[in-house]
Amino acid sequence: MSEFDTPTQSEFEERVVFINRCSKVVKGGRLFSFSAVVVVGDHNGRVGYGFGKANEVADAIRKAGDAARRNMITIVMQGKTIPHEVTGHCDGGRVLLKPAAPGTGVIAGGGVRAVVDVSGIRDCLTKSMNSNNKLNVVKATFDALRKLRSREDIEAVRKTAAAKA
Repeated sequence: MSEFDTPTQSEFEERVVFINRCSKVVKGGRLFSFSAVVVVGDHNGRVGYGFGKANEVADAIRKAGDAARRNMITIVMQGKTIPHEVTGHCDGGRVLLKPAAPGTGVIAGGGVRAVVDVSGIRDCLTKSMNSNNKLNVVKATFDALRKLRSREDIEAVRKTAAAKA
């Protein structure tokens, strides 16, 4: 598969994090619409999230899944955990991710667990703070995962900084 081919359905696991029903009162009664937050990952370091809105639940989930596949990121892992402690922010939500010893498992809840599970991380401690909004918690988790760096990357940056000084 080349890098320009669209990924197949079977390659990724799709998790629905949250479905919201919204109603609008019109002349004939109530008109319902739905929004969905979906997380998609390959259990091997690639993960994405999407937000979709439609008049039917299935259409909202499908739109969110398509958006998640378009917005995939690759995360840095050290074995089956993350290389270092990191904090992510989005609006009111904050998420703390900590590496854990092998065999610890994923200690997480809500939107953080969905993201961490489908990304392939097997040992991780997490704490979600300040917000219960699942969309903001998922976005904050992605912010934290984007900040992860490998040991080699950090050493390279430190060597260039030391050479300039």
